Amino acid sequence: MNIEHILSLAEGKTVEFKENSSASQNILKTIVSFSNTAGGVLIIGIRDKDKAVIGIEDPLKETEKLANLINDCISPKIAPNIELASYRNKNLVVIQVYPGSHKPYKIKNSDLIQGIYYRVGSTNRQADQAIIEELKRSVTNKYFDELPMTTLNPEDIDFRVASSFFENKRIISKRDLEVLDLIVDYNGKKVPSIGGIILFSPEREKFFPDCWVQAGRFRGTTKSDIMDSVEIHDYPINCIERAIDFIKKHAMFSYKFEGIQRTEEWSIPMRAVREAIINAFAHCDYSQNGAPIRISIFDDRLEIENPGLLPFGVTIDDIIEGISKIRNKVIVRVLHELGYIEKWGIGIASMIKSCQDAGLPSPEFKEISTRFRVTIYTRAINLPKIDPVDQQIIDAIKNLDGLSTSQIAPLIGLSSRSTRERLKRLIDLNYVYESGTGPYDPNKKYKTRK
Repeated sequence: MNIEHILSLAEGKTVEFKENSSASQNILKTIVSFSNTAGGVLIIGIRDKDKAVIGIEDPLKETEKLANLINDCISPKIAPNIELASYRNKNLVVIQVYPGSHKPYKIKNSDLIQGIYYRVGSTNRQADQAIIEELKRSVTNKYFDELPMTTLNPEDIDFRVASSFFENKRIISKRDLEVLDLIVDYNGKKVPSIGGIILFSPEREKFFPDCWVQAGRFRGTTKSDIMDSVEIHDYPINCIERAIDFIKKHAMFSYKFEGIQRTEEWSIPMRAVREAIINAFAHCDYSQNGAPIRISIFDDRLEIENPGLLPFGVTIDDIIEGISKIRNKVIVRVLHELGYIEKWGIGIASMIKSCQDAGLPSPEFKEISTRFRVTIYTRAINLPKIDPVDQQIIDAIKNLDGLSTSQIAPLIGLSSRSTRERLKRLIDLNYVYESGTGPYDPNKKYKTRK
């Protein structure tokens, strides 16, 4: 274990430092939290305020004491790796805790609620009943939105509404609702799943009162002065589109006129915005009560916040690396079928790349209390990135005063589909714009911005 590397890290979801083991209850809380969440490393002999190396006087005695403490006071039993380490001639005790497979873990001699903890940032939080239920589901391969709504009937899902969302993809039958787990079996009868009600029931908010979106545009960089706000109460798929429209309304920083056509320039890459909003709906913890999905637009950033921490066992570093864990299997599958999710696990990477390509800082991902927040900054730190093929497209369009996709493709040696993808990106980065009467105009051309 690289002690020097761990000491270079700040205390967080998977790292904690303790000067000594005198506060045994706090040590137990941390170990239980690590076991219930994503694992972690606890080093004893390091002062947590400034990470000064204090060391342990009798490391063998300390190791035995901690091993007995963990064995006697945590249930179900866990087996952390406890090691002695030497750093700068000081002895340290290093406790490596792994994510447990028998969650929830608790401190003994506490009632069920008080003894269960989980990790948020650098703090240990006491679990409420909703968190306890999620901890249990995390080790059973059962998803919250797959659970049956036992008092309802299949007719509580509006089949007409579900069909309308699929009409551009395929014709669906009522049998497809079962294939998609929108309707499930319960004690020999068919009932809607939680996912089915959330997605396609007109009474979804009766059962899940926070299944809506609150959006606001604030003047400046704080929430002290609100300029515009909206509450979006609609089917989640419609909410996604309406939320994006609200952001477009306020994220636009200028108009440009190219000939007689007015075009829009965005202060933020819309692909990143779209990915962030889709992720908020896909990974929302709909079992929580108290606050809906929130969108806050400031002069310098956009914040998109949904109920629910990262799934237990997953860290922010994991999602940046492309490691994902689904919270709502039914909802994610429907979003995938409808084309909102291309491939599972690439949304965060796509978001980061879109921002970096636009010359913006990488998005910030943060767990706050029982919520997850994505912050997309809108002030550029670099010029938008383009590669030689992009530059070839821009030069060709500029020299010939506008070209169609079919004219551009042979010039750069790519298929029409690949060319369209590049043109979409160049539009997002404000290098080119569409010139035509509408998106289906057969004579539509692409032109460069002056």
